[in-house]
Amino acid sequence: MQLSEFKKAGHWPTLLAAFLYFDISFMAWVSLGPLITYITHSMALSVPEKFSILSIPVLAGAIFRIPLGILADTIGSKKTGMGAQIVVIAAVLAVVMFGLPTKASVEWFGLALGLGGASFAVALPQASRWYPPKYQGVVMGIAGAGNMGVVLDTLFGPTIAQYLGWQGVFAVLLVPMLLILAYYAYAVKDAPTARNKPSLSRYKALIATSDSWIFMFFYFITFGGFVGLANTLPLYFITQYHLSPVAAGLLVSLIVAFGSGFRPVGGYIADRIGGIRALTVMFAVVLFAYATISVLSQGPAAPTAAGWSLMQMPGQVWLTVLLFCGGVLALGMGNGAVFQLIPLRFGADIGAMTGLVGCAGGIGGFFLAKTLGESKAMTGGFGSGFLLFAGLAMCGILAITLVKAQWRGTWGAVSGAQV
Repeated sequence: MQLSEFKKAGHWPTLLAAFLYFDISFMAWVSLGPLITYITHSMALSVPEKFSILSIPVLAGAIFRIPLGILADTIGSKKTGMGAQIVVIAAVLAVVMFGLPTKASVEWFGLALGLGGASFAVALPQASRWYPPKYQGVVMGIAGAGNMGVVLDTLFGPTIAQYLGWQGVFAVLLVPMLLILAYYAYAVKDAPTARNKPSLSRYKALIATSDSWIFMFFYFITFGGFVGLANTLPLYFITQYHLSPVAAGLLVSLIVAFGSGFRPVGGYIADRIGGIRALTVMFAVVLFAYATISVLSQGPAAPTAAGWSLMQMPGQVWLTVLLFCGGVLALGMGNGAVFQLIPLRFGADIGAMTGLVGCAGGIGGFFLAKTLGESKAMTGGFGSGFLLFAGLAMCGILAITLVKAQWRGTWGAVSGAQV
């Protein structure tokens, strides 16, 4: 791919703004994960209750993606994106000013943060519509790489909380949120290409298509796995290996960096070898990682109530980190590969399909968070939860095997790109 040719093919200021919008919105969306221990410190909640709280913004983000996608197709992506950012900024400002004194207030805040997760249904179609089919994998990968916002959450959130308190973390978050809103308002242009106006009959037609459900299932696994882990891994490491919140945050920032940073790589590879081949390999890696993690034992108790520091923690933690890095890398690249295929299959309906598929991905993240919490409550460990998701990755491989010949012989043959 020639960079000069790529820059001329679309509108790079909009691509950059879509990336930044998704990045800061994703950062807000999963901000409860690395801070949940601090926020609920005085609430006497059980581990399953904390996992349930963490699942709320994920589920809300999934639900909001469809109406936000419809709104973007109706009034335009730019107006929709600006409105959504303003609502999330208002919610974060309220927390800075008034705090979160009760469990119910945390849950309501998680609901508001879901609108940040729904930014996916605006940012990705906004970027996609500017570029031709041969660049869809890398464009959707770049826009979708905004999920690296979780890296900043886990890397800096616990440390800032140690010095400024957890409300200070949200005060710091407000600064880039306001700056990105200003750039977004200045730089974004809605693509001149025609978009299908949303209608109930159109959504019914899309939902009636078997390919829609297959793509939703794929994204349930890939994006659901990524966002579910990004939101729950800090609590997982604190509970399973008795790490300090700061140490857990640093490890999770390393892990999720692989998933977010390599999403464009997954899209680029899919552009080169086809999304079908790419997804098959990536699902196999996820299957191995989840299945292995499911049989790992709990770590030893820490010598102090503060938990193991990064330099003190047991060696077995690094094996878990290595497995998560490989699995999340494959999940992130799988996200890019899925969205290399969707624009080829559903061209003019990319807005509606992004909402549907994104909703499925968010539900996957909610399902993972709830499954891990229920696994801990019912069995005392997280193994059965990870084993269930390993089984879903296997189902993904089987689904690809069943549909690949049909896809390549129908819409893939006339798409003008590798399938």
